[in-house]
Amino acid sequence: MVLLARALVAWLAVSAAVAQVHYFADGRPWRQRAHSGPDQVVDGWFYNLGVSGLRVELVEAAPTHLVVRHVFKGSPADGQLRVGDHVVGAGSARFRTPHQNGYGMEVFGPDGPIRDFAAALERALGGDGRLSLRVARGDRERDVTLRLSREHGVYGPGFPRSCRKSARLLGELLDWLLTQQRADGSFGSPPDDLFAPLAMLSSGDAEYRAAVDRAARFHARTTKAKDHGSLINWRYTAAGIFLSEYYLATDASWVKPELQEIYEFLAHSQYTDRSQINPASRESHPGAVPTRPGQKEGGWGHNPGFEGYGPIAMVTGQAALAFALMERCGVDVDRRRADAAFDFLARGTGRNGYVWYGDEVAGHDRYADMGRTGAAGLACWLSPWQPAHRDRALVHARCIGAHPESFCDTHGSPTMGMAFAALAANADPKSFRQLMDANRWWFTLARCADDGTFYYQPNRDNAGYGGDSRRKPSAVVALIFAIPQRNLAITGRFAR
Repeated sequence: MVLLARALVAWLAVSAAVAQVHYFADGRPWRQRAHSGPDQVVDGWFYNLGVSGLRVELVEAAPTHLVVRHVFKGSPADGQLRVGDHVVGAGSARFRTPHQNGYGMEVFGPDGPIRDFAAALERALGGDGRLSLRVARGDRERDVTLRLSREHGVYGPGFPRSCRKSARLLGELLDWLLTQQRADGSFGSPPDDLFAPLAMLSSGDAEYRAAVDRAARFHARTTKAKDHGSLINWRYTAAGIFLSEYYLATDASWVKPELQEIYEFLAHSQYTDRSQINPASRESHPGAVPTRPGQKEGGWGHNPGFEGYGPIAMVTGQAALAFALMERCGVDVDRRRADAAFDFLARGTGRNGYVWYGDEVAGHDRYADMGRTGAAGLACWLSPWQPAHRDRALVHARCIGAHPESFCDTHGSPTMGMAFAALAANADPKSFRQLMDANRWWFTLARCADDGTFYYQPNRDNAGYGGDSRRKPSAVVALIFAIPQRNLAITGRFAR
């Protein structure tokens, strides 16, 4: 098309160095599908444009356009736009900044039409509810006006604190999460089984107590001192964190023996000695096998001991957090094991406070996604052992606040990383404010028009999109919006 050709010429004239465009030859992430859940009607994994009802793709040939790939029926955009349209401007202004769709310090963040659309959407929601769009269809352009519901308004300047919209959305999300709980008390995966009931528990509302109780019984019923499941450490760290918070909130006596079982499993699962190395690792991951005393010791990987590439910081941060919470619950945590876990995290922390993948630092002035930094920071913030851990928690929090642009791009499970990053940043109010302000666009665009839930936006790691495309992000947003209530240890209940 003529418009696309002109856009490409203009883009090349500016220089490819303006923004990195990162796509895979096989069409990822756009070709990925959710084969169940509310997004199975959409033909791929596209950006949600908030309550407009649009899903769009970023394309290399038109870096200042948003290409429409789905329009939700009954949404403000229904009947106004159609698949294949190019949104070239919003709020009476054309998009001028090319998008960046890469993974790294130079390209993190939503700069380009995504950020510009979010800003225009917020202005419309805070005004008369009319969002003007400039739309190209074929070789012609036209102006379209979407009429948006102003029922929830816009986020306040200190959101989620003292924010009417955040409080209202929190209640709606918790009610929706009630409908997602399964008969056995679970929500579908370790992250869901952690964040959904934590969000309900953090609200302090009695109407969610029965669901929280069912979730607690599920964790208790499916954990034991000895277990040989696959990818099992994720499940046990989630159970340890949730049941500890549940005990601290309810003082239910039946929980203590369950926490003791989980502690015994995690103590057994922690890698502390070379005798725990699975011989298969020497064949499958020879370069990862420790070659010197102390290397990778004190951490947890996907499974007990050392298998595959061994312990990693994301699981270790969660296990250290579970240890810290269990100690608060009266479980006798072996101090040597706790110290080994925190030492593992310290070895992987750069001088800037960023936590790398394992227990080695790849650069002291570099950073990427913040999920590991968040898990480690939260564990340090709640550590009852060393004052130095509290100091390190602030270093982690300030790293997150200084580099908030990678918030929604965490390796492996971006929504899990978002939860831990926000909770850890909360240790330092200034850093938390920097994180939320920089990602106001995400909270504006991730909310869906059809049911008000939050959506798992495409990310640079391109991982995990599926049938729970709304459950996990909705649970995480609910937990973040409940932080100001400080009803949980992880949201500041015991903060000095």
